[in-house]
Amino acid sequence: MGGSRPAVTISAAMSADGKIATRSGDSRMSSPEDLARVHRLRSQADAILVGANTVRRDDPLLTVRRARGGNPVRVVLDPRGTIPPRSRLLRTAGRVPTIIVVSKSITRASLRRLEGLPVEVISSGRARISARALLAKLAARGIRTLLVEGGGDTNWEFVKAGLFDRLVVTVSPRIVGGANAVSLVQGAGFPSVGRSARLRLDRVQRMGDELVLHYSRGARGGGPGGSRARPDPRP
Repeated sequence: MGGSRPAVTISAAMSADGKIATRSGDSRMSSPEDLARVHRLRSQADAILVGANTVRRDDPLLTVRRARGGNPVRVVLDPRGTIPPRSRLLRTAGRVPTIIVVSKSITRASLRRLEGLPVEVISSGRARISARALLAKLAARGIRTLLVEGGGDTNWEFVKAGLFDRLVVTVSPRIVGGANAVSLVQGAGFPSVGRSARLRLDRVQRMGDELVLHYSRGARGGGPGGSRARPDPRP
């Protein structure tokens, strides 16, 4: 990780078959114990990022409520500025710093609507948002650590470009199934295993029937070798 961008952690909870939401959009995978852990992780980040689809589907607050600590800056990827005006993020933007990231494809009317709200609007990219350019702009604003809690498409934008440093994923003791259920990482995917993102398993944390896997990003590609992490039974 260079000094030109924040340290990026991708955080998610998924079923045993790799789904972060069912075909109907239900993403309630975590136990109360895991939610408390997620909120502790939020309290350690300067900013937290999601995509507009996550806002529309889950209407999250993205604040710290189950742990001590301040709220991170909230960042929403919204290329066309279509975030619902009644979303909890916008209704609380006057109290919690919120950044809406748009692309140059946004209409003037949508841009004016956002600029009339108590949010900061950042433009990054043309038709699509450029994650690399966005990270540089966030770093310029003093954001050193970024927690990505996006959906599968948002996660792919960071994974495909190698713009993440850690992956922390809870494996829930559930099997969801479904070709249309959302996977941890969506997008086009890598064309071969050899070109995929390589991870190093640093720690395994067990909480009842859940496992929390702590990975750091290794070099892209490479063989199946690597050091093994010891299971950590502590919550």
